[in-house]
Parts: sequence; C-alpha cells; structure tokens
Amino acid sequence: MNEADASFSLQRGSAALLVSVPHCGTEIAQPLLARMVPRAQALEDTDWHLAQLYAFVRDLGASLIVPRYSRYVIDLNRPPDDAPMYPGANSTGLCPERFFSGEPLYRPGLQPDAAEVARRREANWQPYHDALQRELLRLKSAHGYALLLDGHSIKSELPWLFCGRLPDLNLGTADGASCAPSLRMAMSRSLQAQRDFTHVVDGRFKGGYIVRRYGRPTEGVHAAQLEMCWSCYMPETPPYQVDPQRSGRLAPTLRALVQTLLEWRPTDD
Repeated sequence: MNEADASFSLQRGSAALLVSVPHCGTEIAQPLLARMVPRAQALEDTDWHLAQLYAFVRDLGASLIVPRYSRYVIDLNRPPDDAPMYPGANSTGLCPERFFSGEPLYRPGLQPDAAEVARRREANWQPYHDALQRELLRLKSAHGYALLLDGHSIKSELPWLFCGRLPDLNLGTADGASCAPSLRMAMSRSLQAQRDFTHVVDGRFKGGYIVRRYGRPTEGVHAAQLEMCWSCYMPETPPYQVDPQRSGRLAPTLRALVQTLLEWRPTDD
C-alpha cells in the first residue's frame, strides 16, 4: 500500500530496504518564491533527477520515499533544531538562506523568521520524518531489521562548502556508527568492484541528519548515505538534464550497491 501526503509520496515495497531522496523536490509556492532573488527560480541546488535514477529499486522490492518541495523550502536532512552537522564548515541551514555558493537566497529583509521556520518544519519536515519512522518500523517488524539508503547528489566543485573536487561517489556511514561493520564493508566492496567512478567512504560527506538519526545498528536499523556528483549522470550546467549515456553508465553501479544492501543479512557480523 502506498502513502501520499501533501509534501511527499511513499511507495512501499516488500524488501527490508527503504530508499530516501530528500533533496530532489522541485516545488516552491509562488508567494515564497517571490521573496527570493530571481536566481532561485533555477533551483540550482536540487539533487536533480534522483527519483528517476532510483526508480528501479521498486522493481527490486524496496520502498521509495520522495519529497514534493524544494530544499529551499526546508532541508529534510537537517536536525529540527538546525544544529551544525559538520562543525566549522559553511552550511545553508534548516530553512536555507544562502545558495551553495554562499550568496543570499532571499531579497533583503525577506528571510524567514523563527515562527515561519517552525511552520515549515511542522508542514513539511515533520510529515517526511514521521513517514520515515513508520516505514522503518514496518520493515523491521516484517524482517527483524531495516535498511535505509539516503540518496543525494551535488555539483562536484562548490568552494563555499568544500575544498577541491569531490570523488564521484561518496558513501557515508557516520564513520561506521550508522550501520553494521559488515554492511559498511560490503557496500565499500561494491564500489571498489566498479571502475567507472572514483569513490570514498566517510570522506567529506559522512551522512547527514537522516543517516545519523535513524541508523541504529544495535536496534536493528542500518543506514547509509550516497552522495553522487552530478557529473556521474548529467552536465553540471543548466538546464540540468539527464545525459542518457552517463546515466546508463551509472545505473549498474547503483543497482549493484542496492543489490548489496538487499542481499546483506545481520548475521553477516
């Protein structure tokens, strides 16, 4: 049975895996968009096309949750109190006020105040996380454990956020705290087995709030984040459209990683 909310859609599967793509939403209400600078209309910091790239997981029996609204409305992968995820690093915030390049997102004086942030959190952030929690509990009840893969993508070079160029594929497990050691090793080996993309485990992106909040291996819930560079599947310039040749090359690597998750069992430790 599938679930739909004003702010997300959830397609339930029969396997123990839930795939979340919290930053691929593209909707912004017009009154809010009008308060932002014109540049915001391009939604340049979106995790583009991830619902499309991960659509295959449903055929493998996994669940898939997809948000409706842009991360410019609210960042679903940040803690509700907006505590820093990477202390000392630049950040855009729970209700972002800056682009990933550091420039202001809003017209002067039109940023959201604390009351508006609270409203957005209640309307958009909370329903998504309630659904995540319910689905993980359902999967754990059905299988004895649950798996969560949090899918992200980003421009490969963003000096305001990180130095240099990112590896193509960035697997994050909160330095091993969000999943069992054998699962972390199995996913790492899956990435090592391919030769098309550079990769790293627990590098610059170790996993955001979703992985850190729900990854509780001692309680039977194992979580990991995959941050991909846009260049793996599309040009990194507007109009941000999927390149069939690039995405076709990426597809086997994504499928192999998901298959690794589906084949893993807690008894592997």
